[in-house]
Amino acid sequence: MSGKPRLTYLNGRGRMEPVRWLLAAAGVEFEETFLETREQYEKLIKDGVLMFQQVPLVEIDGMKMVQTRAILSYIAGKYNLYGKDLKERALIDMYVEGITDLMQMILMFPFSPPETKEKNIDSIKERATNRYFPVFEKVLKQHGQDFLVGNKFSWADVQLIEAILAVEEKIPAVLSGFPQLQAFKKRMSNMPTIKKFLQPGSPRKPPPDDCYVETVLKIFKK
Repeated sequence: MSGKPRLTYLNGRGRMEPVRWLLAAAGVEFEETFLETREQYEKLIKDGVLMFQQVPLVEIDGMKMVQTRAILSYIAGKYNLYGKDLKERALIDMYVEGITDLMQMILMFPFSPPETKEKNIDSIKERATNRYFPVFEKVLKQHGQDFLVGNKFSWADVQLIEAILAVEEKIPAVLSGFPQLQAFKKRMSNMPTIKKFLQPGSPRKPPPDDCYVETVLKIFKK
């Protein structure tokens, strides 16, 4: 396969959104196919396209890639966003895994019952402000550089700006006690490729709504 990467997922954030972010940050244009019915999903399985019968699916460099982490690490390596050596990769991996843990809470939030949403918002705020954001605030303060690893833009920076904006949608003042992260957010948001991705009409998806939740349940729940 040649040409632009092709992404197959629902028309919403979910587990594909960090892939969209990373490709966009690398300045890579991509095409998307959106799943709207269970029949489309079952056809992918029947055709043997999904190794573990799961999406996201990314077709790139002649491969049909599944598993979000594998897709992201391949893109990061391909576009020089994965550090200069094994030690830097290890740091990036640790940062990314931590951010992913926080984003998992964001990912599941739309599917929580209405009576638990306020409690879940409180949990997201507690984790963000006490466990995850302090790590990155300290890193940026200690080394005094613009980026998290090796003073060079990397996958970790992309994951962090995505997470910051996602948490801020639910808790607007979440960065009030993190001046380094406030400055980081401003720097990252003004990088040309990211700035473009944040503009209306970009492939970035809006926060999940009830329609998205219904589509997810329709396609993946038997």
